[in-house]
Amino acid sequence: MLEIYGKESGMTSQKYQSKTLKIAVVGDIHDQWEVEDGMALKHLGVDLVLFVGDFGNESVEVVRAIASLNIPKAAVMGNHDAWYTATEWGRKKCPYDRTKEDWVQEQLDLLGSAHVGYGKLDFPEWNLTVVGGRPFSWGGHEWRFADICKERYGVTTLEESAQRIFASVKSAACETIIFLGHNGPSGLGDRPEDPCGKDWHPIGGDFGDPDLAEAISLTMTAGKQIALVTFGHMHHTLRHTKKELRKPIFKSPEGIVYLNAASVPRIVEGESGKLRNFSLVSLEAGEVTQASLIWVGEDFQVAKEEIFYERSTPVVPSV
Repeated sequence: MLEIYGKESGMTSQKYQSKTLKIAVVGDIHDQWEVEDGMALKHLGVDLVLFVGDFGNESVEVVRAIASLNIPKAAVMGNHDAWYTATEWGRKKCPYDRTKEDWVQEQLDLLGSAHVGYGKLDFPEWNLTVVGGRPFSWGGHEWRFADICKERYGVTTLEESAQRIFASVKSAACETIIFLGHNGPSGLGDRPEDPCGKDWHPIGGDFGDPDLAEAISLTMTAGKQIALVTFGHMHHTLRHTKKELRKPIFKSPEGIVYLNAASVPRIVEGESGKLRNFSLVSLEAGEVTQASLIWVGEDFQVAKEEIFYERSTPVVPSV
């Protein structure tokens, strides 16, 4: 099904072509965001940055830094972004006075229109609309953070959630859709190494979001072009084995590329200093032509690239 998977190369930056949109997807941050990350994105010359959430445990300062990033962006909140608010056990551990402060709302206010959870952001210059999935998703068919979505968005069931996501699709100003979720949709496989497969005991099972899957199905039925569905939450490093990594990519028979960007930790110490990762997606005429994971060194050059997907070029017979 995939045309290229897991090919590695030590590469230099691709030459930017004006007809190709260069998108960076930032996986689960978990407090690993530095000034150098913004500088790296500038050096990479990306047109758009997508954040899949889990900035940290209600890490307002991380979100503040990301909100100030002077690059077009869209983000969705993850389960950790409501860690001290969404559940009783979280509230018991809350490090601040919830009667005086609301760190979840502070994050949302900082991101403003860039937060697309249960919403969308149009980029008419690229004929592209980014549609957000359910914010604060924990994953799976059991809705663990249901109360916060009910309180803040008035959504009470997964069926309502799917319709809420699809409503943003119907109001999209552009023809090409990118779905941005914290967790991916159900339907991408039930093995633990699949993009949203359950990798803790009992092992196996599809831990994708059924409401996002339903919204995607409704979008296809409506005739919209879906170029990319990108998300995180389910880390590439598997919990039950160190012998393999999670599969980060899936291409559906309809041609939609699904990308799990959660390479955690996203900043590591290498032999020559820090390396920080980003997923890069090239979009051309509403179609993904390449998706990869890159590691950027302290000189802001790409030290390593792992190509997850590359569209094959049709061979044109000579006359």
